[in-house]
Amino acid sequence: MTNAFTKHRLTGRLAVGALLLALALLGACRAGGPGTPARTVAAFFAKYRDRSGFRTTEWSADLLQRMALVRVGKLLGGNDLTNAITGIRTARVMTFTPTSGSAQNLVREGLNGEVTGLLQAERYTSLVSSNAGATNYQYVVKASGDQVSELVATGSMPDALGSFVLVQVQGNFTRAQAEALSKVLPEVVQQTAGNQ
Repeated sequence: MTNAFTKHRLTGRLAVGALLLALALLGACRAGGPGTPARTVAAFFAKYRDRSGFRTTEWSADLLQRMALVRVGKLLGGNDLTNAITGIRTARVMTFTPTSGSAQNLVREGLNGEVTGLLQAERYTSLVSSNAGATNYQYVVKASGDQVSELVATGSMPDALGSFVLVQVQGNFTRAQAEALSKVLPEVVQQTAGNQ
């Protein structure tokens, strides 16, 4: 009788514990951004593509080559940049400027936290860039050893309070090539975002 009672109490405690854990996780997810938080960079692009304050631009390899070739001669490791551009499969940028009331609400509801959370959940690793002090961008990569399959940059637009930028570049390059690419990303974002 005592053994059955103990098992019943233990089962009840486990059920209450599981319920509390589930509620805590739901609360954490809700705090992670407006609505259901995006779980991948691709889902983030899809979620906010047509929302107020957002602008998404797909970059063609031709555009990147034209932008980068101006700077290749100025950069050490110009071959790394050229090879990185050649290795790109897809590249896109999302800029956000909270110019409307609904866009400002997104910031208050945790939009920036949603971006940070999805990058942590997806297990990206930091890319140390020698360009880090020159811009307000942070770079992360998905890599296996020295081979990089995805470079993601986050930052903000200059002179745009509350703005942010999310850049996703997928392809096949080395860490050195990804670093060379990171040096030109802010310039490419600035020039393409300036065409709004």
